Amino acid sequence: MDAGRGRSENIDPADQWVLNPNTGEYELRLSPSAPQSPRPRQSPVPGPRRRPDATTAPPTAPGRDVPPPRRRRGVPEEPAPGRRGHRPGKPKSKAKKVLLWTGGSMALVLVVAATGGYLYLKHLEGNVDTIDVGDAGASSFKKDEAFNILIIGTDRRTGEGNEGYGDKNSVGHADTTILLHVAKDRSNATAMSIPRDMVVDIPECRTKLEDGTEKAIPGLQDVRFNRSLGESERDPGCTMETVKAFSGIQPDHFMMVDFNAVKTLTTAVDGVTVCLNRPIKDEKSKLDLPKGESEIEGEQALAFVRTRKAFANSSDLDRIKVQQQFLGSLIRKMSSSDTLTNPRKLIKLAEAATEALTVDKAIGKATTLKDVALELKKVPPKNITFTTVPVKDNPAEVIKATVVVNEATAPQVFDMIKNDVSFTEVKEQKKKEKAAVAARLKGTKADASEVRVRILNGGAESGSAQDQLTYLQTQEGVTKSENAGNAEAEQARTTLEYAPDQADQARRLAEIMGLSGSAMKPGESELNSQGLPTMTLILGKDFKGAGVKLDSSSAKTPNVEKSTADKVQCAG
Repeated sequence: MDAGRGRSENIDPADQWVLNPNTGEYELRLSPSAPQSPRPRQSPVPGPRRRPDATTAPPTAPGRDVPPPRRRRGVPEEPAPGRRGHRPGKPKSKAKKVLLWTGGSMALVLVVAATGGYLYLKHLEGNVDTIDVGDAGASSFKKDEAFNILIIGTDRRTGEGNEGYGDKNSVGHADTTILLHVAKDRSNATAMSIPRDMVVDIPECRTKLEDGTEKAIPGLQDVRFNRSLGESERDPGCTMETVKAFSGIQPDHFMMVDFNAVKTLTTAVDGVTVCLNRPIKDEKSKLDLPKGESEIEGEQALAFVRTRKAFANSSDLDRIKVQQQFLGSLIRKMSSSDTLTNPRKLIKLAEAATEALTVDKAIGKATTLKDVALELKKVPPKNITFTTVPVKDNPAEVIKATVVVNEATAPQVFDMIKNDVSFTEVKEQKKKEKAAVAARLKGTKADASEVRVRILNGGAESGSAQDQLTYLQTQEGVTKSENAGNAEAEQARTTLEYAPDQADQARRLAEIMGLSGSAMKPGESELNSQGLPTMTLILGKDFKGAGVKLDSSSAKTPNVEKSTADKVQCAG
């Protein structure tokens, strides 16, 4: 502090936050400035860079002298026409590289939770770039719904010290991509990596050019996924539409983070722990680590997540596994008490994250970014599952260089995400399940011959309703049953709806089929083909076959590689 001038220049932003004993939160405290010379004043917390949608600074609390945000030289008061919200004054070549979904959101929420500082939140908003993806994403963020964020990155060399990485001639392809699904009840999340060399169809998409006009970009068939960004001026909206085309999953928003985020975030938390099954010395990435656990940060952390040649068969799929393990370690470190209770570390995290962050306009406001971050914070790390789109070698190639979606296993993975089905066993779900079982399964059971039920197919394999009907009638004595065809819509889980006076019948059928309490839906009875009241059994996508009991709390997890963010995984 320069006491002689009464100025707060060149002060670490973390020093401006003090604990309020009345609220238990950290708050921004700035000392009043003494009379100054006409020289322009500067904010002790760096002011936000001007954005096309910048607004005036919020009013300050009484007794606080907060200088107005600085405007960078060369940035006009009114933004010039630009491509989908890109900030004027920046070269259009500034590409972004994502390697972690926690980059902006997790660091942001840690700062917000610790400080509650609106002024600082507005400053962080000024660090973030936005792109308008139009109809490719949602128009707003909904806190009470499940949501999907597409984390995309490019293979372009950007950022200080990153000249040795990436393809210097690349226009910025989708090199590293993760689809993050956050469950509606926030009990779990799934981070699904998308291989860059996966062959897909890229649909026609629209993007805005620098002169403000809109351009329709023709689609491509049977090409690598990474071409969905950058080439022919495709923007993140084109990548979002490509994901929807091959998976049926609608990304609501996107986030991009550049190379420097990995270096600065790992440095801000004093390094993250990684584990190797064998020593690694990769001349290309300059990675040199011993067997076992190591603490890495900065340049070494970036080398760790980018190396391919050091692992297994040197493929992009092997690198994806390493990146997922790294993300789990970073999430654990960012969620640790050492980080959460350290204001200086929180500030460094937020500054590093938001400087590297680009998002869609729907979530680009400070308040919306805070809402997204707070929703992400609700998900326990142990219930964040990392997985990869199930793929297989491209059968059209003699020398295998690309992969294609594995139609045998991928649809179930996509359906689980679309239907908000967890890949993990969540304790809260188990508690609810036990309570439901106790309330709905406890009591007398009718004889099987008295059970009257109509069976519909709501997503099971074709013919399942008839197969289950035959089984119930011939093997279990449920003779008052009938096949009612297909349900109006598909559903992830099998359900049994019954009226209150049919509860004893429902308990008997639940016992026969291994239905859980949550699968039993008290409601109204329907009429069967004879005009008699009957229960309704809808076979969902979790139906495993006639006579096979359904006794799990969620749909059966497909046999795909997966890991969770709470456990240390060793690579190599």
